[in-house]
Amino acid sequence: MTLHQKLIALLAATLTLSAAHAETIRVAIGTQDTTINCATGGLLIRELKLLEKYLPHDGKYKDVQYDIQWKNFTSGAPLTNEMVAGKLDIGSMADFPGSFNGAAFAKAGKKSLFISVLSGSVQGSGNGIVVPKSSPVQSLSELKGKTISVPFASTAHGMLLRAIKAQGWELDKDITVVTQAPEVAGSALQSNKIDAHADFVPFAELFPHRGFARKIFDGSQAQAPTLHGSLVDADYAKKYPEIVTAFLRAAIEADRIIAAEPEKYSELIAKVTGIEAEVDYLFHGPLGLQTRDFTWKPEYRQAVKTSIETLRLMKRTDQDLDVNSFIDDSYIRAAFKQANLDYDAALKNYARRPLVAKDAATGKPITDFSRLTQVWVDGEPLVRHYANVESAFAAVRKLEKDGKKIRVVYAHDRNSGLKLFAYDAWFVTAKNETSAFLSKSSADAWAKQHGGTVASYAAVLDAAGDRKLASQ
Repeated sequence: MTLHQKLIALLAATLTLSAAHAETIRVAIGTQDTTINCATGGLLIRELKLLEKYLPHDGKYKDVQYDIQWKNFTSGAPLTNEMVAGKLDIGSMADFPGSFNGAAFAKAGKKSLFISVLSGSVQGSGNGIVVPKSSPVQSLSELKGKTISVPFASTAHGMLLRAIKAQGWELDKDITVVTQAPEVAGSALQSNKIDAHADFVPFAELFPHRGFARKIFDGSQAQAPTLHGSLVDADYAKKYPEIVTAFLRAAIEADRIIAAEPEKYSELIAKVTGIEAEVDYLFHGPLGLQTRDFTWKPEYRQAVKTSIETLRLMKRTDQDLDVNSFIDDSYIRAAFKQANLDYDAALKNYARRPLVAKDAATGKPITDFSRLTQVWVDGEPLVRHYANVESAFAAVRKLEKDGKKIRVVYAHDRNSGLKLFAYDAWFVTAKNETSAFLSKSSADAWAKQHGGTVASYAAVLDAAGDRKLASQ
């Protein structure tokens, strides 16, 4: 063997030895794809391969190989089971199952950390109660003596318990609550086998959109803050803090991407999950039903604290978690710093994802969003924005007359700004202005105060047929 051959053999042996000693680090992430407001902490990161972009490859990670694993779940409980069993390192879920995650870790002698919010509502939007489409029920108060189903120990369960308490009702005396998963509830609603169903994102909107239910109550009416966020095994975070921060950098990037092109990425979410893009856009589009927000606002901290207390009252756990140590914002703060973002400024910002748009009818910038109405026309890549109901509905009538198909019309509750599917909203026309409302009771109240008349979507749309496009 020549000297040259010996050197080549020595180099090959060195490289083989180095490869044999190179560390492989698992990054196992549990997602809830159909819980669409978890998208920036799961589905979008996975589909766009954003985690690979931010995982560290310097310092102690210089020669590391990454074993990235993804596993999808339909709810938080089984995801938690696999995290506690050491099969997953990171997972995303709502405040209630997230609190149960912390309690389950504690019971096993371990610890998990709630490291970031992904999406939420300080008012409580996202959770909701629906009834069968044919039900005469228009409000929660009309359900006294009836049966409501809900996924037990979910964030929607917490909302329902608060709503029942606000009515002054007693469980099993004034109202019966039974456990039912969303996929079962859908069939029960279609066959009128259940009086009402309470659920989390996106089912209180998805079922009405699919035409077999009506939303009668929104979580914001219970004024119970709610959130979905990400958790991590504390031991994993301690060992690999840079990887946890990289995951959150990827989440921040996913948020930036969907904010820039909400229609495009709502379509991607639909393709992966089967949840229609019209529902995805309701949440992820501008002025959406919930706010994508990574910061631990006081209301979200309180939501976790309330969840822990409620789980104990329900006897779903006997663990008393310390919220201040369970919630750890150090990783999301580090991710913000790396991304050149101001965490403290974001912490103070309560605004929904803003809309910067011109009225599709007049071309003028929209500055007043109290009567904003949005129309998604089939075949058009972008949603149209109108400053008022009148011009939007006139446009819809013309589009339909021209043979165009309308995918969806969104309206906004005049009182709360809550984004609604227009076909399930109530409308009041008073002093030549038409406004949308979530519930008939709030529409009746507005009509009484302003001297208007209450009408359904179909009636208002029909009345718009002979109108010319309204100007600003």
